[in-house]
Amino acid sequence: MTREQRTPGLSGARHAERADGLPFHPPALGAVRTLARAAAAAGGLLGLVSLAGWASGSDTLKSVLPGVAVSMKPNTAVALVALGFSLWVITHGAVRPRAIAAARAAAVVAALLGVLTLAEYAAGARLGIDELLFRDDTAGVGTGTPGRMAPNTAAALTLAAAGALCAGVARIPAWVSQIPGLAVAALGMLRLYGSAYAVPELERFGAYTGMALHTALALVLLGTALFLARPDEDPAGLLWNAGTTGALGRWLFVTVAVVPPLLGWAVLAGEDAGVFGPRLGTALLVCAHVAVFTSVIFASLAVGRRVEVAHARLESQVRQNELLQAFMDHTPAVVFIKDLDGRFLAVNTTFEQSLGLRREQVLGRRDQDVLPSALARSARAADLAMLAEGKPVQRQERLALPGGPREFLSTLFPLTHASGRPYAVCGVVTDITERVAAQREAQRSHRRFRALLESAPDATLITDGDGLVVMANTQVKRLFGRAPGELVGTDVVHLAPGPRRRRHGALLGAYLRLRDPRPVVLDRDLYGVRGDGSEFPVEVSVSSLESERETLVVLTVRDITERRRLESDRAERYEQQRRIAYTLQHSLMGEPPRLAHLPSAHRYLASVQDPGVGGDWFDVIPLDEHRTGVLVGDVMGRGLEAAAVMGQLRAASHALARTGASPGVLMTGLDAFVSDLADQLVTCVYLVIDQEASEVTLCSAGHLPVIALPPGGPARRLGTPVGVPLGVNDLSGLSLPFEDASHPLPPGTSLALYTDGLVERPGTDIEAQIDVLVHTLGLVLKDAPADPETLDRAAGRLLRTLVPDTAAHDDDVTLLLLGLPGTAE
Repeated sequence: MTREQRTPGLSGARHAERADGLPFHPPALGAVRTLARAAAAAGGLLGLVSLAGWASGSDTLKSVLPGVAVSMKPNTAVALVALGFSLWVITHGAVRPRAIAAARAAAVVAALLGVLTLAEYAAGARLGIDELLFRDDTAGVGTGTPGRMAPNTAAALTLAAAGALCAGVARIPAWVSQIPGLAVAALGMLRLYGSAYAVPELERFGAYTGMALHTALALVLLGTALFLARPDEDPAGLLWNAGTTGALGRWLFVTVAVVPPLLGWAVLAGEDAGVFGPRLGTALLVCAHVAVFTSVIFASLAVGRRVEVAHARLESQVRQNELLQAFMDHTPAVVFIKDLDGRFLAVNTTFEQSLGLRREQVLGRRDQDVLPSALARSARAADLAMLAEGKPVQRQERLALPGGPREFLSTLFPLTHASGRPYAVCGVVTDITERVAAQREAQRSHRRFRALLESAPDATLITDGDGLVVMANTQVKRLFGRAPGELVGTDVVHLAPGPRRRRHGALLGAYLRLRDPRPVVLDRDLYGVRGDGSEFPVEVSVSSLESERETLVVLTVRDITERRRLESDRAERYEQQRRIAYTLQHSLMGEPPRLAHLPSAHRYLASVQDPGVGGDWFDVIPLDEHRTGVLVGDVMGRGLEAAAVMGQLRAASHALARTGASPGVLMTGLDAFVSDLADQLVTCVYLVIDQEASEVTLCSAGHLPVIALPPGGPARRLGTPVGVPLGVNDLSGLSLPFEDASHPLPPGTSLALYTDGLVERPGTDIEAQIDVLVHTLGLVLKDAPADPETLDRAAGRLLRTLVPDTAAHDDDVTLLLLGLPGTAE
């Protein structure tokens, strides 16, 4: 895995880089790459100096180091120059493609020289490449075959060339080139150890050509450059990372590279000086190695302990980070954390969804890499302003996103070290579009409500549950003489006169205690007081208004001084008209005669919808000494028109009865009379009581049945053929007759005649009401004497039973009770 693959888009980042979980400091990596380039250049330079010696014939330049017997062969020098160039280009970083191609070509040249030389050694033949460039005049000095490089040199060059070719290809793992680099350096070090310890066997293998000392040095440099070409990967990454692993690795590497050679040199020096013999030297060397590596082990254990502690802390931190990330991901707001340079270190799921980017596309990038340019500049400016202020900042802003403009509430605050120095910026951005829209709608609603309140023609006050005014319109100034602002916060009952405040407050409290208060209008004995102390009658409309926190009360107050005056005038006029109507009705109906031989009692109740007049009437008409005519009628309709028709019918029926006409003849005459009146219908019943014959003859024109209560017997309806109402024959074009019926009427019998206003009620059965009348009549007059006082009490009882609320009845009521004495007079 390359660095570019691990951290996309983070080139030039100054924070620690990571490979396989290892931390790296970019400055340290830069220094290592510089060391690799210097090692490659130095190795190539040694080859170039030797090559110059061969070209100039200078033995000094061929050997480089004074006193060195074996010279660097021309092919070796060429290969070293080629490898130095190739590795220098590879470790240089970003170069042009041509330079990469040239570096690979140079590595191929070095590889060919090494492979062909190894082939010559293996085959025991000469391929003509040993003295291809120059004739070797040093064949007698440490050389088996003139111009041929040592076999270990050829092997080292082959490995170095193969490693250089692999190091230049990013997709090939780094260890493929780093392991050959270590092998090349080891072959060079082997030659250097042989020289340092005067061990000729390490300089050459048998009769083959030996490796020149400066060739060994060049190989060590080139092997180092090859190993460090990609310092942040694989084995080199383990050694050069900024963590504990790298520190421990470098410490152990230095220990291994320095201590054993020094111990070996010290033992050999003691043996050469005769201080101790070989056996004792070997024992001392082993003891020294044991002591050194024991110290290394304990030092490593201490480092390991620190690593374990750090690992435990890291695991705890990872768990905390996981919990923090889970918390962030489950937060509906957009949450992010950025370093001081503006790179995103953490974002939550809402952030990803808002921008339509995956987390991998955001982490490590700056604002301008993931946000629209204008938004990125605004976000960076906000971060810097918050850091400069050094404390949390909250603001509301409108942002244009790909899905449309949205309203956001953003909170920025610094994340600080224990010292208080900030190391990151955390932001929480909440989408409050719906909330802002709701607030704006609430403000618009409030303005509309206020406008509606001000447009009301009456003074309107809104109070809380304690009766304190929370709002009032400008009309209260006109009504009470006080500005709306003065009333806010005051008790609304203070707008009532002092002596009446307790009652007014009790009414308001009772309304608030209702479970489901409905709008009501109150105008009885309610008064307001103006600023000058004057009182005036008011009408108050009370309604409730449910708010989010409590129930408010809306009071609409209207000055009804003028209405009270008009009502008083109207009441006076009504009473005057009622007296006139009563006088008119009484004059039209007349007062029936009181007959000693036929006691009676009556009740008349006009409809409340008319000023005391109606179409009901009754009449008692003495016909001769033993016969009496009784008539009850009801003109359909109400008011003065019905009363006028009733007056005419009463006069006509009285005149017809005086002629001695039978009930049927009388009804026929009245029907003809009603036919001459436009659009009139009348129900009527006429009966003739013959006390000498103890019978009654009656005829009904659509009227309700007469009730009779014989002595000792139950009350009952008197059966008679019921004709059509008066006026129907003319309207229908028919000529239906009116028939009489006669019934025995023993002395002591009581009769009840009435109109439909007594028994007809909305929602009730009229037949059931007639049954109630029959039953009640039987109760109040059973075994009672038929005298006027008894009949009058019975009439009152019947009226109270059948018309319980006389103040609300909507039809005329007429009731006539007659009693026949127990013996004939």
